[in-house]
Parts: sequence; C-alpha cells; structure tokens
Amino acid sequence: MWSFALVTTLALSGVAAETVNLRSDNTQYSFAIDYKNNQFLLDGKPFRYVSGSFHYFRAPRYYWRDRLRAMRAAGLNAVSTYVEWSLHEPERDEFNWSGDADIVEFLNIAQQEDLLVLLRPGPYICAERDMGGLPYWLLRDTPDMKLRTKDQYFMANATSYLTQLLDKVKPFLRGNGGPIIMVQVENEYGSFNACDTEYMSMLKNLFLNKIQNKALLYTTDGASESMLRCGSTPGVYATVDFGAGGNVTKSFAPMRAKQPKGPLVNSEYYPGWLTHWGESFQRVKTDVVTKTLKDMLDIGASVNIYMFYGGTNFALTSGANGGSNEFKPQITSYDYDAPLTEAGDPTEKYFALRNVIGQYLPLPGVPVPIVSPKGNYGPVLLEPISELLDNYLFVVSQSAADFPKTFEALSVNQGFVLYETRLPVSISDEYTLNATVKDRALVYVNKQLYGILSRTDKKFTLPLKKSYGDHLRILVENQGRVNFGYEIRDYKGVSNVNIAGVTLKMWNMTGYSFPDVSILRDKGTISMKNGALKSSPVFLRGHFTVTGQPLDTFLDTGGWGKGMAFVNGYNLGRYWPSVGPQITLYVPAPYLRTGNNELILLESEYVSLTRKMKFQSAPNLG
Repeated sequence: MWSFALVTTLALSGVAAETVNLRSDNTQYSFAIDYKNNQFLLDGKPFRYVSGSFHYFRAPRYYWRDRLRAMRAAGLNAVSTYVEWSLHEPERDEFNWSGDADIVEFLNIAQQEDLLVLLRPGPYICAERDMGGLPYWLLRDTPDMKLRTKDQYFMANATSYLTQLLDKVKPFLRGNGGPIIMVQVENEYGSFNACDTEYMSMLKNLFLNKIQNKALLYTTDGASESMLRCGSTPGVYATVDFGAGGNVTKSFAPMRAKQPKGPLVNSEYYPGWLTHWGESFQRVKTDVVTKTLKDMLDIGASVNIYMFYGGTNFALTSGANGGSNEFKPQITSYDYDAPLTEAGDPTEKYFALRNVIGQYLPLPGVPVPIVSPKGNYGPVLLEPISELLDNYLFVVSQSAADFPKTFEALSVNQGFVLYETRLPVSISDEYTLNATVKDRALVYVNKQLYGILSRTDKKFTLPLKKSYGDHLRILVENQGRVNFGYEIRDYKGVSNVNIAGVTLKMWNMTGYSFPDVSILRDKGTISMKNGALKSSPVFLRGHFTVTGQPLDTFLDTGGWGKGMAFVNGYNLGRYWPSVGPQITLYVPAPYLRTGNNELILLESEYVSLTRKMKFQSAPNLG
C-alpha cells in the first residue's frame, strides 16, 4: 500500500517539478527544492546544510577521515569539495583515480562520517590551483583553444574527463542512496568575461545526462547581478558567495532578484583568505566571522564555509593571481586562516563556529578534535650533491628552434626550462638584455649568474657587458599559472628576447621536472661555497632520525633563498623565505618513517651559511 507526500523536488531540468515520493515502507532518497517554503527537502523533509570546504587533494589520503570527522564534530552536516581535472588527467587520456586522487574513497569516508557532499567538478575550479585546475596540456595540444567556452576542442576534452568522473560518482548520488546532494556546474563563470551561454547550457545537459534527477545541479557566483547573469543557466539553481562583515540581506539580494523563491545559499563563506608570496599572511577576525554566520543562519540560509580545512599545495600545484599587468603567485600553504589549521588542529575560530552552528543544528556525538603532538626533529646538515644544469637526471624535454618555445609546447608542466643561445658578435661593449619572462628567470652568461628577471617585479631588462662572454643561458621557473580571470591561458617561458631591438635567435631548450628525486640517493657530494649561487641551482641532501611513531612537523627554511623541498621523495612544495610570509613547510607524519629519513632540496638562489634546515614543532606562516 502506497502512502504519498506531494513535494516540490528536482526534475530532469535540475530544478523543480512535482513528484510523489516517500514510500511508507522504504523512504525514497532524494534532494529537492521546496520553492513555496524557500527550503530544501532531504528525503522529503525540510533541511538546510551548514557545510565546510575540504579539498581531498590538499591532504594525504591518510588524513581524510581525521579531517572529515573533525568537521562533523563541529556540527557541519556536509562537506564541499572541488574535483581537480589536472590531478585526474595529468596528460591527455592518462587518468589517475588512485592514492591521493581516489575520489571514490573520499566519498566513501564522507558518507561513513555522516556527511553529505556538495561536489564541484568544474571543469574549471579556480581553488588557487595552477591554471584553476585545468590541465596544462590543453595549451599544448590546441594552442588556439578557447578555454571555458563552447570551443569544440575544449568541450571534447572536458566531456571526456567529466564522463569518467560522473560515472565513478554515480553510486554516491543522493537519489541512489549516496551522500552527494548537489553538483555544481562550472565555477564562478560570471567572473569570466566570455559569458558563453551556449557553453553553460552544453555543460548542464552533460551533467543532466549523467546525474538525471539523482542530485541537484547548482551554480556559484559572486553576489552581484552581473555575475549571476553570466554565471547562471536556466534550469540550474543559482547560488552566491560572499565573506564576513557585510550586510547579509544586501548580499543575498542579487540571488533573490534572480530567483524570487527558493532557499538562500552562500556557497563560499570566507572565514579566512588566500595569501600570495611577498605579502602578509591574510587573517579574518573570529568575531566578525561568527557574527555574519549567525546572521545568515537566522534567516534560514544554507552556508558552505570556504575553507573549513585548507591544507597544502604540495609539489608545485599552487596557482597565481593577476595576468599581464601584475602577477602574484600564491604560497605553498593553504592554511587560509581556516577553523582547522594546515595540520588539522582546531583553532579558537573552530570552537567559536561550532558554538554558533550548535544553536541551529544538533551537534553530533563525535568527540571534538584536539591539537595533535608535533615532532621536533632538530637541524639537518645539507650537503651539495649535484648542480641542476650539469646533469640530465631530470631532463624531460629537449628542443631547438629559431625562437624560444613555451613550457607547454615543450611538454613541461611545472618546473624549469633552460633557454640557451649565442650572443651576436656585433653587440656593443655594454648592452641591455630585454626579455618577457613568465615567471622568474636566472640569467647566466658563460655559466655565471648576472641577474634575475621577474614577472612579479616587472623586471624585464638586465644590463650586461660584452666582456662577460657570449653564451647566454636563461633559466625560467614556472611559479604557477594564473587561476582566476580571463588570463588563465598563461603560457610559461621567455619571449621577445632582444638586444637594442635585435631579436636573438637559434635557441636550445631543456625542460626539467622533478616527479622522483630518489635517483639522487646514490649521488656523492660536490664542492661548493655557501651563499649566493653563481652557476646553477643546486641539489642538497641530508638525513635525520625519527624515534618512535612519526609525528607531523614543520621544516624551517629560514636563511635560505628560493627552492623546493622533498622529504623521503615527497615534494613538500616551494619555499621562499627571503620574500615570505611563509617560512615553514608542513610535513605530514605519513611522509616520515621511524628511523632514518632523507631531506633533499633544490635551491635556486642562496644556500644558508649554516647549510642547515631544522624540523620544528610549530609553523611559521609569517
């Protein structure tokens, strides 16, 4: 015998239609919008979520459950995560769904920890990641491709990726009994000036084909009518994002103007903010965050706190803001001044937000997290073992051409490219080298460093002398592709290299990448002086001992120049203490082992006079 309850629920359009559900002997799983009462319906019952963002790719898989459980203990009933295309398809048609890229396992754990899921698969995600999560090979394989538009090549590649992803997550959709209640179409498209309505419609249809009525489709945009106009698409629920300190009713006004009925949603409520190299670490006061959260919850809104746990941009995955007029690369840490620190520890902000959430949602019987013990493993003496430019261990590409090629054309994603040529005999005794670099370049003449070119500092000229020699080397570093705005087509390399307007030609190019530094373990030491590096970036190696169970720790890079660090083969990311604000790199315990451990650096500019780094128990983010 059927018992019916008539509700407004999502139809194939992704929004609302009338249907019957709630079978008396077996409640149907669903997630719906009740427009009449401006609320969501979870399995037919009134519902609102207070969610937190946690991107699985910013923490070792080992810690996923710990972070999710800490979020649930704070009273959150959902977790929001981006899905990073470049992580899952690092090269065309080469997919990765295992280890720290195992999105299926992340969804499993979320469900086990009693958290619903808001899935944000892009294809573009921003997230302060290199190229906003888009894979670099899009720029290589079809240079004239128009990203984030209906361009046939972009859509063909995005469709291939999204089809694989959506097939994998299908069992986790709410309509199939899983935790995924909402799936986002694109990401803040209103902030991208293409405003391609056909593209958004094509993406919507792709999602609908896979998701059907098993979850709710939604968009997220800044809280302005212009952003909602370009970022939303008919048949998909439009939400907004905004931070603390403003008038909540005013901030929600554009959403309400776009959709007179339905639940209010802030899909990115910022309790902190991102930080770039060379600026102070960004913080948001706790009392301001809690007040605005309370204001939103008082009017019945659903909220996703971005970020609740930020984590780390391990390896070279952080992006940059800016473009042609400015360039601001982001630091390795994505601590974000979030309620949970980069190491997953609760903060004052965590408990303050938990107190607010507990006034509106029942707090679960999950113990609140405590600050975990940290390792203090002391100083490590680092010995030089190899100059980067004198070995071929990390060469991934070599080419010759009249003009310099981009990283992308050379199939170099992240890392360095060395551009070499001979200077013309006709140059004057004193001359100026002009070059457009993306992003930072060490300039050598006859293997001696004579200066640095920098996109950030807008330094594109360097005075030189003929007496220095004629063998020109320009070692260019990719500091992260632009992740926001229209300039995400951020090709890396050097161009327009000239002296007094005469273009330099006949270039040899060598690309370097560092997926595995284990090949350095048997290298002997070399002789070198501490201080400024004059001829090449240098690899250095040291060892340290962990007694007992490994603990999280922090690598203090103070006194060094600029480089990247590897512990037991894991790339911790970039360090740049001479610019800051980040001084320490987070080292998760799963990267360590009881007994002997190995630290390897690739230092580009300056070796500390002590030639030591230390592992300490507290972070220093400036």
